[in-house]
Amino acid sequence: MGGRGSSFGSSSKTLVHLPERQTTPMRELGRRGLLALSLLVIIVALVWLDRDAYTDNYDGQVSLIDAIYYATVTITTTGYGDITPIAPHSRVINAVIVTPLRLLFLVVLVGTTLEVLANEGRRGFLDSRWRKRMRNHVVVIGYGTKGRSAVNTLRRNEADMAKVVVIDETPRALADAGRDGLAAIQGDATRRDLLQRAEISKAREVIITLDRDDAAILTTLTVRRLNPSAHVVVACREHDNVSLLRQSGADAVVTSSDAVGRLLGLSAVSPNLGTVIEDLLSSGEGLEVFERLVNANEVDKSPSEIEGEQVIAVVRNKTLRRFYDPAVAKLQTGDEVIVVRRAPEN
Repeated sequence: MGGRGSSFGSSSKTLVHLPERQTTPMRELGRRGLLALSLLVIIVALVWLDRDAYTDNYDGQVSLIDAIYYATVTITTTGYGDITPIAPHSRVINAVIVTPLRLLFLVVLVGTTLEVLANEGRRGFLDSRWRKRMRNHVVVIGYGTKGRSAVNTLRRNEADMAKVVVIDETPRALADAGRDGLAAIQGDATRRDLLQRAEISKAREVIITLDRDDAAILTTLTVRRLNPSAHVVVACREHDNVSLLRQSGADAVVTSSDAVGRLLGLSAVSPNLGTVIEDLLSSGEGLEVFERLVNANEVDKSPSEIEGEQVIAVVRNKTLRRFYDPAVAKLQTGDEVIVVRRAPEN
């Protein structure tokens, strides 16, 4: 949808907006309405300009009102017969021009009705199929600058974008998600029914990037109640709210104000430090942080012996240990290493 932001008619439940380019329903209905009106105007003009070739059973004369009346009953195939073409050329015009216009009008009218019904059924079918396929997916709540950056990071790390769904209240964010090829749902993420539409109970990761900390706290509480096992990462504006977010169920909290302040401070103390940190946070060039499994030829080696990358941490049995921890002096099968490496060229 842009993202498929809506469908013809209204629905009693919130459906997922699957990425598909399509005009809005009101614009499409307006376009078809103008087309139908244009066909009517053409017939009125034909009858009015050639009014002497028609007769009215009432008074024998065809006025502008009569022309509009005749065009209306003709294009809708009502045809009362009180106004009729009497000249041969007017009958030819009705057979060659008016009849095809009448058929085109019916195609527009019936086609619009059928499309309304077909699109509603198709929307419901696609929504049902999408929800059945959602397992171990990622839910991104809030698609502003931070949300888009998080999704771009997932994409660069080869995450399956078909397993990412966005929740945001603004139509513009949904349009951005649709252009990025993402499924999206519009609404307030603090609502249980909306989160359930996103299959939050089956999600593997939940990323919350809302503009207000109070909304983030309430959303985290709701998410954690619906899914106790998902890994929940929350962006927080103020450091004072970090503890509240952790108590609400957040596994990781990123404080944007602290992070920006620390980067500014490091840049002031040493421009080189600030440049390195910014390099690690940026993407596409320079350095990047990456997590991967230990290769078979790296087993029994120390983290410092890994070539081409700098190991900064090891994840063993779901526990993060720094590279200098004696417990990970030798790498084992199944370990995951967090490394700093050269960013691959685009």
